[in-house]
Amino acid sequence: MRTRASSIASSFFSTTLSRRTFIHHRINVLRFYSHTRPGPLTQYKNLVEQGKLQHDPYQERVASELQKLLGRLEEYEKDMEEYHVNLANWEKSRENERRRLLMEEAKVKQQGGEGGIWTSINKHRIELLQRWTFRRKIENVEPGVGKWVSYLNRERKLDSFTGRRPTPPPAPKGLYIYGNVGSGKTMLMDMFYSTTEGIVKNRRRHHFNEAMLKINEHMHKIWKNQVEEKSLQSSFSGWIMNLPFDTKVKEWLAAEERYKQEVQMKNILPAVADEFLVDRQLDQRGASILCFDEIQTVDVFAIVALSGILSRLLSTGTVLVATSNRAPNELNQDGMQREIFLKFIAKLKNHCEIVLIGSEIDYRRLIAQSSIDQVTISSIQNSMTWMCFKVHYFWPLNSIAAKEFEKLWCELTNQLGGEITTDNVPVMFGRTLEVPKSCEGVARFTFEYLCGRPVGAADYIAVAENYHTVFISDIPMMSMRIRDKARRFITLIDELYNHHCRLCCLSASSIDELFQGTEEGTLFDLESFQFETETEGAKLRTNVLAEGNVGSGGAPTGIISMLSGQEEMFAFRRAVSRLIEMQTPLYLEGVHILHPYFRRQHQEFQNNCVSTLQSLSSS
Repeated sequence: MRTRASSIASSFFSTTLSRRTFIHHRINVLRFYSHTRPGPLTQYKNLVEQGKLQHDPYQERVASELQKLLGRLEEYEKDMEEYHVNLANWEKSRENERRRLLMEEAKVKQQGGEGGIWTSINKHRIELLQRWTFRRKIENVEPGVGKWVSYLNRERKLDSFTGRRPTPPPAPKGLYIYGNVGSGKTMLMDMFYSTTEGIVKNRRRHHFNEAMLKINEHMHKIWKNQVEEKSLQSSFSGWIMNLPFDTKVKEWLAAEERYKQEVQMKNILPAVADEFLVDRQLDQRGASILCFDEIQTVDVFAIVALSGILSRLLSTGTVLVATSNRAPNELNQDGMQREIFLKFIAKLKNHCEIVLIGSEIDYRRLIAQSSIDQVTISSIQNSMTWMCFKVHYFWPLNSIAAKEFEKLWCELTNQLGGEITTDNVPVMFGRTLEVPKSCEGVARFTFEYLCGRPVGAADYIAVAENYHTVFISDIPMMSMRIRDKARRFITLIDELYNHHCRLCCLSASSIDELFQGTEEGTLFDLESFQFETETEGAKLRTNVLAEGNVGSGGAPTGIISMLSGQEEMFAFRRAVSRLIEMQTPLYLEGVHILHPYFRRQHQEFQNNCVSTLQSLSSS
């Protein structure tokens, strides 16, 4: 079934224009959808002039720094493209030389030359032992010092033949932006990220939750591949199998190859980092940018993983633009893995400008206020006293609010075709999530379905990526009794916000009162945190990120987050702030531009334009 983008493109292409005019229109369309966005500073000033943002000197300073960074990226992209060509040639040359050296050593062993392992006094005993060993599992034999020395000697010879690995060109310094909730960090980072399209090929934007899950997924894949390789212990690589040597020499070659791989895989984090940012299958060469939202160090895994992976990316030329609620030195207040953390912070400061957005104002709330005032007047005129913001957040849980919530659902789904279906969306680690009601990019859930079951960030990312509009009904006021559900709800809001979804809620309270607790007690209570911490041996562990069952292979079954009371306060404040912003016209206007659902349609339309233009040009 063709998508709407395909239908639009098909209709457009079928117009009865002359061939010359037809091609002219195609070029204009491609130019329109190409990189024409103004830089972050220009975008920011335009929004201020339009009255959609209030001017803030801290925000303008960050926008200015991002604008400068953008200007340096175009030249850096060219330098990195040249570097990757040189690196590919170096790697190819080095691999050819390495195999040549191995072949020379194999010939010596085949001929029984001096130093050959098959010509020793104990040749017969060794042959019997090796037959038995290879019949069992050759990997079970400890390589020992001999293999390590042999490997190092071979690497030194390779250095003399091919030279050292090419050094990447110096990367422009990135930015580490920190400040209070609602100060504009994520907004400015996203402005910058949108303007890098068409300038930098390898670009990724991750929130902390998504990044941790992807790291976990990559680690699982690498572990799984290692297990699969070990199951093929007696097999030879294709290039070894056809060599004119006897079986023993081939076994020696295979063991040397495996040992090289084992040495390279000793530290798994660099391998994960190399796959984290660049799609190797596309062979995209050039500069790399990682925009990382809400850097946190909530547990030992986060510290070790982020330190290893980000350090590797920075060392290999990736430009990092990151946001956080904390300054770098304050990220690890519990002192976990201090030595690793301090090395990471030193590298971060060396590769990034540290910039504070010092405003104490929550601009999400400020921007929303004008919208609230306008809607309140309209609501009074229409006697809609139950409605708080716009028409997407309905409260309290009574028949009037429920009726309007249902009305909005029906209106939207009818516009999209009206066929309501049950769908299954893929989730990380090979799982799927059932969506009870969906219609052309719109999904509907109950609070209990999304937050009352063992689901988490992986599931919420799947929902956010596949549905531009999400309806959630029966949202209760959060209390200590449903604290785990409240934490899941916060993670859900994070992911819907990060993917720029439209959120329609039917809730028991206004947004401001949602996390204030009930008669059962407040949701956030320092004394309960202290008690909980003491009873668990000073290790308050909360499963915020999900149960992500990764199956066999020894990989972790989930990511456990350790939150201090102060970190949880940040999370609650951030959720309220984001819920408020998600009701504003400025946010809602961006859904059709920024959400992955519409971006996929846009990309499909672009591909159709290019394909048609190419076919016309060749005819």
